[in-house]
Amino acid sequence: MTTQTSLTSRLADEIVDLILDGGLRPGDALESSRALAQRFEVTTPTVREALRRLEATDVVQFRHGSGTYVGAGIERRMVVNQHAGRDSLEELVATRLLLEPAIAAEAARSRSDADLQSLERALANALTPQRGDERPAVHFHVAVAAATGNRLVAETLEALLHLRSREQIQIRHRYDDRERDHAEHQQILDAIRAGDADRAAALTTAHLRSIRDVLADGGRTGDQERGRDQAQDQA
Repeated sequence: MTTQTSLTSRLADEIVDLILDGGLRPGDALESSRALAQRFEVTTPTVREALRRLEATDVVQFRHGSGTYVGAGIERRMVVNQHAGRDSLEELVATRLLLEPAIAAEAARSRSDADLQSLERALANALTPQRGDERPAVHFHVAVAAATGNRLVAETLEALLHLRSREQIQIRHRYDDRERDHAEHQQILDAIRAGDADRAAALTTAHLRSIRDVLADGGRTGDQERGRDQAQDQA
């Protein structure tokens, strides 16, 4: 670790301490980079580099033309390293298959009215195309995890999806039948609303297996394959 890297890392820790000691919450504004540089007796570029490190884990957020604000990551107990080695898409889906059916079952047993409302909001994401590396504001599967009432479970799944966000983007581009995705999410939500833990788990398993199968088949859904074949027949 170079001296500059060590300084930047230490400064990032000090900014976190400043946020916590000051009782700042997500959405609260931070001092300007210049003011922070004066406070910690470092250069403004060093402050900006430290803030960029914190932005990577959503501890802070930059708002163009407005300033720097505390992000939701300040309240997370699990921090992800986006520079770690990448797993394959298949490994990511396999990991989700191990975790999410049980999470959906617990959500069906524990969900509150507020959780159901959050799931309804997240449900619309499947019908909303995202641009580039944009991620949905509320991820449906993270909302399911939150409905368990276990904050650490929700943070674990959110950390996994955030850590593997590039793989998630690839999956979204290859499994791009949004109507099917929405319909499967709707079925999972219906089971959770009904308190049917076994059905919620089974539907989540089927949903993730369908994603796995599309990836194994080269990234085309059944509807896309049929459409391609029909186009070839007409050509």
